[in-house]
Amino acid sequence: DPAAFEELPEDLINAFVAIEDARFWEHNGIDLRAIARAAVGVLTGNSKGGGSTITQQLAKNQFFTQEQTLERKVAEVFMAFTMERHFSKREILELYVNSIYFGEGYEGIGEASQGYFGKAPSDLTDYEATLLAGIPNAPSAYALTQNPDLARQRQSQVLEKLVAHDYLSFADAQRIGAQHAAASG
Repeated sequence: DPAAFEELPEDLINAFVAIEDARFWEHNGIDLRAIARAAVGVLTGNSKGGGSTITQQLAKNQFFTQEQTLERKVAEVFMAFTMERHFSKREILELYVNSIYFGEGYEGIGEASQGYFGKAPSDLTDYEATLLAGIPNAPSAYALTQNPDLARQRQSQVLEKLVAHDYLSFADAQRIGAQHAAASG
């Protein structure tokens, strides 16, 4: 079953926004700053990933193939604008987390939460939420049962972004990151 926005822990929401689209709550579907940064990265060979917003990723996942053509990118931008006019930010985020792939055959946050941790999304700890938020970037690489060490490295990036965007204090990020060591040690 899809998870309603109200069932999603704040840590999970913040983790997805911080790692995927830091300006999600402010932009209107596209983030020109992120697009410019991505373009400069491509031109200089220092690409740090896409300029796609959560809304654009949702549009791409719902309405388009994964091919990377200019026409498809333009269509994706127009679809993102349309979605932002018709859905609230909360609805967009809810649709997004329920439609992305988390590896291991888990489609959406409900299946991933149950499959990896045997619990509903509303019961995820901050450690589990930040771990899950990192997976959709590269589900086969970060799948928890396949590559737990890579997944934890990605979680460290999620925690860094949460601190950088003032969702977490540095001390809280360290506490969350240390939870695995305590659990497995």
